[in-house]
Amino acid sequence: MTSTTDVRISAAEQVLRRVFGYDAFRGFQQEVVDHVVDGGDALVLMPTGGGKSLCYQIPALVRDGVAVVVSPLIALMQDQVDALTAVGVRAGFLNSTQDLAARRTVEAAFLAGELDLLYLAPEALASRTTLHLLDRGRIGLFAIDEAHCVSQWGHDFRPDYLNLSMLHERWPGVPRIALTATATSATRTEIATRLRLTEARHFVASFDRPNIQYRIVPKREPRKQLLALLRDEHPGDAGIVYCLSRASVEKTAEFLVANGVPALPYHAGLDATTRATHQQRFLREDGLVMVATIAFGMGIDKPDVRFVAHLDLPKSVEGYYQETGRAGRDGLPSTAWLAYGLQDVVQQRKMIETSEGDLAHRRNLAAHLDAMLALCETVRCRRAQLLEYFGQPGGTACGNCDTCLNPPESWDGTVAAQKLLSTVYRLDRERNQRFGAGQCIDILLGRTTDKVTQHRHDALTVFGIGTELGEAEWRGVVRQLLAEGLLAVEGDYGTLVLTDTSAEVLGRRRTVMLRREPERPASTRSSKPRGAATVVAELDPAATAVFERLRAWRATTAKEQGVPAYVIFHDATLRQIATDAPGTLDGLSRVSGVGENKLARYGEQILAVLTDA
Repeated sequence: MTSTTDVRISAAEQVLRRVFGYDAFRGFQQEVVDHVVDGGDALVLMPTGGGKSLCYQIPALVRDGVAVVVSPLIALMQDQVDALTAVGVRAGFLNSTQDLAARRTVEAAFLAGELDLLYLAPEALASRTTLHLLDRGRIGLFAIDEAHCVSQWGHDFRPDYLNLSMLHERWPGVPRIALTATATSATRTEIATRLRLTEARHFVASFDRPNIQYRIVPKREPRKQLLALLRDEHPGDAGIVYCLSRASVEKTAEFLVANGVPALPYHAGLDATTRATHQQRFLREDGLVMVATIAFGMGIDKPDVRFVAHLDLPKSVEGYYQETGRAGRDGLPSTAWLAYGLQDVVQQRKMIETSEGDLAHRRNLAAHLDAMLALCETVRCRRAQLLEYFGQPGGTACGNCDTCLNPPESWDGTVAAQKLLSTVYRLDRERNQRFGAGQCIDILLGRTTDKVTQHRHDALTVFGIGTELGEAEWRGVVRQLLAEGLLAVEGDYGTLVLTDTSAEVLGRRRTVMLRREPERPASTRSSKPRGAATVVAELDPAATAVFERLRAWRATTAKEQGVPAYVIFHDATLRQIATDAPGTLDGLSRVSGVGENKLARYGEQILAVLTDA
């Protein structure tokens, strides 16, 4: 006799195959689905591209009632609903972008039980009207997407998420599943506490994204360095470039366009219509580069983002991981590239010093920055250090990050550190003066600049004692001492000051090991990921031609329907079709990603493309 659980698991597997076109669950997806279908609460941590959405979409189709999905991504709800509608799922959303008629249509469908999923913004649950609507319907489960937004110490905090514990209080019998791609063990505990999910079962996947190559380069002329990356390694590829300020976003986008790279700006200073237009173009067009502040990216479902570049230092490892994770959702090789320099460290330290909040808040910001700096300065495998930050053993060297492909050297920089710290000490104690890194380096190199002679710094005993290193090397010394807390910055002009631990170096009680940047090869794209998960294989010439014909058909179809191309089919599905070349609808139905609805809607068209090929 088959148990109830077995029947439900079977139903979930049938939905996976029939609706979404996949033969099997990945990782612990089936465990999550089984647990939620049976009415259990869950907290799910799964990297971007790992299949989080199926963990609530399939229970939504198996359980009675409507799944209410709480998401902060108002601008993307239409795309999320379009993607579900394309596979035959009845989905709708309620948010501030709708007029009254559209809202009433969705509300009526919800009350009539004609929806499988209903998307809401978290602030909607503060409305009595919304709560009254939900009370009148039949709710099968609550899914809280982007659950890290509840963390007040996190990089994407949303105050409205703090009120979501009321879901448990108002609907105690409805299971809840909270999902995120980014959370340390401390953030995970905070999510569980604030959402009243302390009794929920936790599912934590590997944070490893083996198809992403992590690279951090010394910042020299960052826009020119970025342009070289795009021309040499990612010509015609879609990607995201992150900048710290709105002005930098605008200038970088203009620079790329002037150099033949199609690019769009995105930041909070643009009006809502422009932001929405740029976002829609990025999702729907091939080969566009979005230059943005961190206001852009969360929930972006575009699978073929081939690179994420940072022209400024992220504030935390969580933010860096979340942002770089938007590359390579389809599992194909992708690049996470960061240009990092001394001014980044000075700027971030200064921002913390002047930030609002109490001492505990500033210490937390500093701890986040310290971890990010440690990742930048490491001589170890970057992937291993990244994984260890999230509490996952890093294991052996990955073979697919810059420190593995071109290992840096570490050198005993104690004497150099003492010379630099002595310069800062003498400026402060002997002259009652404080200066930034540039003046200290000029003194060490013995340069008689106007500023040096004006302040008689050429009379200091440290003048000219650092000629064994070049300017770039001295800037690296300053950067690394700042990263290790052996030096600090103060004030609006980034003046250097000693810290409590500086005396340990000056008193020869502490050795300082520093990183020496290796000579970088022009490109590392040809390096194959070692130990990486299998990705879609390269196509032979004949299959490549078919694949391009299928992409052209998909582009035309997507444009006609006004949806992103990936809503029709992902590249991985088209690649498999091109490789297998099925001659019948039955053969096409066996391709991963071709469910019943898409087979009925597009099957004959695909077979026609294959026949014409």
